[in-house]
Amino acid sequence: MRSRSRSIGLRALLIALAFTLSIAPGLAQQRQPSDPDAQPSGYVIGPEDVLDIAVWNNDKISRAVPVRPDGKISLPLLNDVQAAGLTPVQLRQALTQALTTFVPNPEVSVIVREVHSVKVTVIGQVKLPGRYELKSRATVLDLLAMAGGFTDYAARDSIVVLRQEGATTRRIPFEFDKLTAKSGAKNGGQENFCVAPGDIILVP
Repeated sequence: MRSRSRSIGLRALLIALAFTLSIAPGLAQQRQPSDPDAQPSGYVIGPEDVLDIAVWNNDKISRAVPVRPDGKISLPLLNDVQAAGLTPVQLRQALTQALTTFVPNPEVSVIVREVHSVKVTVIGQVKLPGRYELKSRATVLDLLAMAGGFTDYAARDSIVVLRQEGATTRRIPFEFDKLTAKSGAKNGGQENFCVAPGDIILVP
């Protein structure tokens, strides 16, 4: 009797295991995507960036889209949607609200696949003047290094960062020698601040 009971129990265990293995792939496919808010939300989307828009269980809307020069993206049902100037979280919220008219309880995620909108220009007395596309945060020193450093005629204490703020252009002095001096930081010298999209670094 004990042997027969063990045989029945083993058979039931094998059947249960086979059933679990048979439905596991289906469960994996039905699993919803991870929380889109888990990605860094501080980045502000700009023109020429490429975004991954995913709507759960809706392949017709989900796609990779570029941000046009006018700051908008094009999606089925919604047509043109403003994306530039928003963070991924803000755009996700806007798309979720807009899609409720067409899709019941839409689950939307927005991921920045490619960054192309952060560009800074370095001009003047540097070895490699030009416009540089940044993939991550960078400082004035980083940009000067990317531009190959100074020429022999550079006025290193007269560098200016031109930053557009609305209709006005702000001039931010950058005194290289104060920053690199050993006592500069202790005496409240020049700070190596981060550049912003659209900045122009002028080295006279």
